[in-house]
Amino acid sequence: MDEHEILTPEEQEFTLEDILREFGSGSGDTIHDDVTPELLEDVPLRELLEDLPVAEHLAPREEPELLTWTPRSEDAPAAPSLSDTQSFAPVAPVSSGDTQVLDTAAIRTQAAPTGDVSDDTQAFTPLGEATPAEPFRANPVPEGTEPFSANWEPEYDQPIGEYTPPEPIIFRPRSRLGELKRKLVEGPEQRYYALSEQGVGKLQIALFVSMLIVVLAVASIVLHRLDMVRENRMRLLVFGELFAMLISALLCWERLADGIGNLFKGKFNVDTLLVFSFLSCVVDGVLCLKAVKVPFSAAFCLQSLMCLWSEYQRRSTELCQMDTLRKATRLSRVTKAENCYEGRPGFCTTEGQPEDFMDSYQEVTAPQKALDRFTLGALIASVLVAAAAFAKGGLEAGLHTWSAALLAACPATLLISQTRPAWTLQRRLHRFGSVICGWQGVRASAGKAVVPITDENLLPGGSVKINGVKFYSSRNPDTIIGYATAVMMESGSCLAPLFEHMHKARRSQSFVVDEFKRYGDEGYGALICGESVLMGTQEFLKRMGVEMPAGTRVNQAVYLSIDGEFSGVFALAYGKLKGVSAGLTALCSQRRLTTVLASTNFLLDESFLRSRYGIDTRRIAIPSAEERERLAAWQPETEGSIPCALTTQEGLTGAAFAITGARSLRIASIAGAAVHILGGVVGLAAVLVLTITGRTDLLTPANLLLLELCWAVPGLMLSEWTRNF
Repeated sequence: MDEHEILTPEEQEFTLEDILREFGSGSGDTIHDDVTPELLEDVPLRELLEDLPVAEHLAPREEPELLTWTPRSEDAPAAPSLSDTQSFAPVAPVSSGDTQVLDTAAIRTQAAPTGDVSDDTQAFTPLGEATPAEPFRANPVPEGTEPFSANWEPEYDQPIGEYTPPEPIIFRPRSRLGELKRKLVEGPEQRYYALSEQGVGKLQIALFVSMLIVVLAVASIVLHRLDMVRENRMRLLVFGELFAMLISALLCWERLADGIGNLFKGKFNVDTLLVFSFLSCVVDGVLCLKAVKVPFSAAFCLQSLMCLWSEYQRRSTELCQMDTLRKATRLSRVTKAENCYEGRPGFCTTEGQPEDFMDSYQEVTAPQKALDRFTLGALIASVLVAAAAFAKGGLEAGLHTWSAALLAACPATLLISQTRPAWTLQRRLHRFGSVICGWQGVRASAGKAVVPITDENLLPGGSVKINGVKFYSSRNPDTIIGYATAVMMESGSCLAPLFEHMHKARRSQSFVVDEFKRYGDEGYGALICGESVLMGTQEFLKRMGVEMPAGTRVNQAVYLSIDGEFSGVFALAYGKLKGVSAGLTALCSQRRLTTVLASTNFLLDESFLRSRYGIDTRRIAIPSAEERERLAAWQPETEGSIPCALTTQEGLTGAAFAITGARSLRIASIAGAAVHILGGVVGLAAVLVLTITGRTDLLTPANLLLLELCWAVPGLMLSEWTRNF
């Protein structure tokens, strides 16, 4: 170490200036001005450091204790009360003439006295210890004060906690689509893949084989009827007929198993009746084989073919419905609400859910329930007819008559009277992205109703474009476009997006409409920046006194004038609207369904509908402008309403064909059930008459097959009802 760095004890003493320079002069505790360096020269450095406040921070921290403060002398003023604000310095200066010195003996630490604090002693709470809060006590309510009155104050057992603001709502623009797809995956898509695993290939093969069997059975009967079968070949023919019947039953064994299962469940339907027909025909076929007589196998094979066809149609219909829903990116529900127009209910479109269809599409229809009851009655009636035949001709005659009665009571096309209309309809609705919500939707769509047609229905997005703009005023073109856009946006017309797009493309100035008025179905009027703006057809502007130059007539255009001066023409171009035209034609073809124009667009008038869509406007109701405005904003309450159909596409086409298709399906199902019930009653009556009159020889396989084919003609025609609607 350098010798210059070694300090003597005298040099180790610090001066006041060194102390102030080391610890700074801006602290809260200052030394009196009368304290000079000469007075502090004899004070040791250690005592100075102990007396300074900084020494308290430099010293190691000890556990806090209760501190008491006692005045130095009795002459000192009394201690202030606790309500007053007092500040106590840790170092008390002692006055000695003109000189003040620091006295460290004034600070005393001792245990806190018990009991109340005297006037000369003040108690301090150590740092780090919280003062216990007093328990909350509710203010007593005066007697006679009524609850919830002006003087009433509620009592609380506990103090109210801090207010927690609600969490902000997170904006998720795709949450609706995500929730929809999740439901579609859990419902329609899962069911679609389950049906796809079963497939329809086996059913198609079974249908083809069953059709061959029917052809062979019918050919055998025709040969026997024409006496083209030799006597020694008759047993082989009977055996072939019996074998064909067994193969047909084997092909539709699933439906026969369902019929047997319904017996254990206490139900009875067409499948159960088919089981009894098969048992009676098999027993009768065995007896015919012994007697070398032709059994009723051809009629039973025809019923087995129709049974397979109905199963194929049912599975194909369900596959088509699930495929329509699983591909949806939007879902709209078509419901019927009361008091739409002139006291009649009307169809409206709201947001749909997959549950609207999944909960109702497998519901048993009302015509099917009627057929199930009829089949049970037919079984009882056939037993009675067989009993009458047994009483006259014995066991063989009774079994033969029972087989004929069962087959005659169930026309072959009865098995497809409910499945074929739905299958035919759904194949067509699949192209338009629509499904009908079961029989409840079919029932809800019936009756007298109206269908309001809005701008979005007639002119869906992308079907109209601005073909050109021509300005006739000296005003700035951007100002004219800004005025036109402001008026269109205020009107809420379907043309508003076109003008808004043009406005953004030109970056025109935006304006605010001060006043707005509709002039019927001819145009709009507005006040913008103190200037009157008229917008509508050419005839409307002329009637309002606006002068137009020659040669300004443009078909399907919007005319604009500002302050009575003709300013511009906006020509429009329309795309192909075949779907809308087909939907309007379908709606107008329904007699008990009235199409009501609810558009507020002045361009969509009667002449436009007739020229653009080619429909007869006499079938469309065109109410007043006020009524059209009300219908355009009509959104009834849909809580508790029954959904008629679901659509996955925009526009009028899907909803229109769903409504008309449901109405045609109802007619086809009810008419088909009625015709086949009538056919079954007629067949049972014919067998009963032949049995009573003793002409059972006329109950031949050929005559019974002819009866089945006769009733098949109206059955097939009625099932085609839903093909054209």
